[in-house]
Amino acid sequence: MEKLERVDDRTRILVVDDEQGARDSLEVLLEDLYEIECAEDGHSALSKLREKPFDVVLLDITMPKLDGIATLRRIKSLDESIDVIMVSGLDHASEATESLKSGASDYVTKPYEPEQILRAIEDVLTKRSKERSICPRSDQTVFSFGSVQILSQSPKMHTVFQTIEKVARTGSSVLITGESGTGKELIARAIHARSPRASKPFVPINCAAIPADLMESELFGHEKGAFTGAYTRNIGKFEFAHGGSLFLDEISSLRMDLQAKLLRVLQEREFCRVGSHQTIGVDVRIIAATNTRLEEMVRAEKFRSDLYFRLNVIPVNLPPLRERKGDVSLLVKHFLKKYIQNFHKKIKGIHRDALQILESYPWPGNVRELENLVERLVVMGTEGDLLAEEDITLDLLTPEVNVAGPAQEIITCEEAGLLEARQSFEREFILRALQKCRWNQTDTARLLKIHRNTLMQKMKLMNLRAQGET
Repeated sequence: MEKLERVDDRTRILVVDDEQGARDSLEVLLEDLYEIECAEDGHSALSKLREKPFDVVLLDITMPKLDGIATLRRIKSLDESIDVIMVSGLDHASEATESLKSGASDYVTKPYEPEQILRAIEDVLTKRSKERSICPRSDQTVFSFGSVQILSQSPKMHTVFQTIEKVARTGSSVLITGESGTGKELIARAIHARSPRASKPFVPINCAAIPADLMESELFGHEKGAFTGAYTRNIGKFEFAHGGSLFLDEISSLRMDLQAKLLRVLQEREFCRVGSHQTIGVDVRIIAATNTRLEEMVRAEKFRSDLYFRLNVIPVNLPPLRERKGDVSLLVKHFLKKYIQNFHKKIKGIHRDALQILESYPWPGNVRELENLVERLVVMGTEGDLLAEEDITLDLLTPEVNVAGPAQEIITCEEAGLLEARQSFEREFILRALQKCRWNQTDTARLLKIHRNTLMQKMKLMNLRAQGET
């Protein structure tokens, strides 16, 4: 038999058969080519499918408790994108036909030759690869995930997009990490929009924005009279998100006792409203996000380790904007178009020099900061003109004093005291202002809001001279 090459290095196959011998033989046949897991019945298979993503399921038709056809229908209800190959006896041809109508990709009859199974899997994966290619073109900048569109030409973001495609079709919990302003909620919405839950609610909640004493009611709801001010029954976010996705932003701010209650919901899929003992079942996918390092909080005993591992089933890390090569100019043009239309301004665009300044700035506030700046530039911009270098605020011309890391000349507290650090800051600040004003001292003094004589004195003390001056 000619050995088939593995189609996908991460292809995961679930073998479902009530006979131990059948499971063992398939595992031996496939384990060199694919990642294999086995289940002895339909219920066990569904549990595994809820826990992690599988590309293909090899499913026996004749099984006790939950037969293959019923299991197939539940698999498709759980995740329409999973390819299922039915395995049936020759005397179950009608069931095999029924399985195709129920969404199976193919079926193989027993007794089968190894080549039949391998060929069926290869055909399914080849078809899957053609239909669901997630490898972006080098020139691709717009990525669509259902109703959500994201702009990027950064290879790091392309890796994130590939992860979205892989995890969206599962029901596994996702933990999105990244600096503030990197777009964690947008990624969460993309995962939801690309998932089988897309038609159900996406419910976001900022855990840091809700007072601690109200958070439990916000998550789980409360009954009338549960506490002072509870005049009516309130439905919590978990109930609103039933069948869909619940996005828990800034999960690190959640109080320890609420972490324990959240963990129980994730494990048991049920909860009680505040003031009630009635258990409510819920089917919700959890997508959490944080801009802090939860593993450090776990070590400091400020975050439960068991909840962390439950949330961090699939980690997604968003790179900061300063590491997304080429994305600043792409996003600037996108936001310009957006706000020019929103405010009905006749601004022609942005000058190349101004764009270069924006590209060199480290953007500590990431995409959110960039969008806010572009909105301000459009509002303050002159009709009929290009946005120029002069329109950009001074703080963007001095990135060294805003973000430690990208600048090489920044002085740290370990290297100098406060006085030396302040002098270094002031010299750099004045130098940037002079460069912006092309060393025109009158314009620079006006920009710095100081007297021209004060500027000249500082320039002399700091030995600041234009190139060519002696």
